[in-house]
Order: sequence, then C-alpha cells, then structure tokens
Amino acid sequence: MRRLIIALTALFVMSYVQAAQVDTVLVNSRSMQKDIKTVVIIPDVAAEKPCPVIYLLHGHGNDYSGWIRVKPNLPQIADEKGIIFICPDGERSWYWDSPLNKHVRYETFISSELIAYVDSHYKTIARREGRAITGLSMGGHGAMWNAIRHSDVFGAAGSTSGGVDIRPFPKNWDMSKQLGEEAENQSVWDAHTVINLVPSMKKGQLAMIIDCGYGDFFLEVNKNFHEALLKQGIDHDFLLRPGEHNSTYWNNSIDYQILFFQKYFQKNGINNDRERKMPAGLVV
Repeated sequence: MRRLIIALTALFVMSYVQAAQVDTVLVNSRSMQKDIKTVVIIPDVAAEKPCPVIYLLHGHGNDYSGWIRVKPNLPQIADEKGIIFICPDGERSWYWDSPLNKHVRYETFISSELIAYVDSHYKTIARREGRAITGLSMGGHGAMWNAIRHSDVFGAAGSTSGGVDIRPFPKNWDMSKQLGEEAENQSVWDAHTVINLVPSMKKGQLAMIIDCGYGDFFLEVNKNFHEALLKQGIDHDFLLRPGEHNSTYWNNSIDYQILFFQKYFQKNGINNDRERKMPAGLVV
C-alpha cells in the first residue's frame, strides 16, 4: 500500500512539473509581405479551454527569442498560470508603422495580423479582456504604443525599462531610419513618441503597469511618463526598484508584470490557474 501511495504521489507531482509547449512559428504579415518568426508558449490547459494571452515584445538589437532567454522558465509560468505567451520578432522597428518605409508595418502586424493568427490557431480568450501586452526597452515603448492606440484590442499594458519618450535620444537605436532625422522631422518624432499619446487617453482605458530601475538610462523618461499619466488622471501602477538596463533586472521585473496581468484577467472573470489540490482519496 505504501508503494502505491508513493507511486501515486510521484505521478501527481510529475503532472505538475511538465512544461508548456514551446514552438517557433512563421506568422505571415500581408502588410509587410513576409513571414515573421514568433515564439509561442502554450500551457497544457489550452488543450481543454481558452486561455488569456500576454504578448511580450523584445528590445532593440534582440529578436523573437529574446524573452525566452531573459526568462527561461516562461514555459513553467505558462503552465502554472494558464497563460499563453506570444513573443514576436520586431526587428529594430520600435513597433511603428514607419512613415518612411512602407515595408515596416509592425503596428499593423502586432495589433491586427498577429492577433488574428493567434486567435485562429490557439484556444484563446479572443477579446480585449483576455489580452495584455508588455515589453522591455524598445518593446516597452512598442507595447504602450500599440495598447494605447488599440485599446479595443488590448485590455492591459505594461512597460519594463521602456523608452517611453524617444525624443531625448535622437541619434540612438536606428529610430531615424523609421522617422527621419529628428532635427528635420520634429513633428514626426513628436507624433511617434508614447508620452505624447497620454493627453488622448481616458480614465479606465487600460490597466497599466510601468517599472524601471534606478540605474537605468530610461529612468527620467519613465518618471516623466508617470507624471503625465497622473496629470491626465490615468490610473496605473508605477514601480521603481534597484537595477539597471539588463537581463537581470527584466528577469525579476516581468514576474511583477505577469502577476499584475493575472489579477487583471481574474478581475474580468478569467482564472486559469492550475489547481493544486490532491486527487480525492489520496492520503500521504
């Protein structure tokens, strides 16, 4: 009998350490006429019922595999919380539809084409209440850019170490390739920076979380973004903690953002947490 109990206990434990399915898929973008590599992390529970989705955008100089390197245990988190994670490639686009380059349409891709692909290929909760988007650095800007402009698509948004105001950095990170040189295109730069979207926002438009490290070169623009949101009366979580602009910081910060999104989903009646009750009749 004791051997049976041990065997059943081992089987029970093993059933909860399985990792989610991780694939790299090609998602076609009609607007850019090419396929975009995307990492998809699908929890086991998605085979049984629809799951909420968190879209994770990478930073400049990284790619679709960036988040799985920053947070290698994302598959375990996906299974534990019953959340699908989608990590698309954004090249060095800043996730805009470029006014200069007709082949750079990453806003269209993220907020329309990718959503349609994910909802048609996986069991998702295919409404804004079941979608969140966040990202690091360039991806933080991209997440806020897309969420604010498409709050009919995304219900919650985050940014960790985000470049939420691009204007103090006119010579950095290939932005001029998408917008033109800042000195000659000031109005374009003004129109393509996240902080300038705040006056158009309405209270309750999005559930929002923003964080940045004290040693980050984006610290001041994040503080300014926070102040602009306060002035506009936009509720949001704003976290400052020790850390710099690196993977060590993001590996930690994304845990808080995932928890924030999980609570948002639960508030909207979505609870896919894996139950951790012992099977009936099993005594150990």
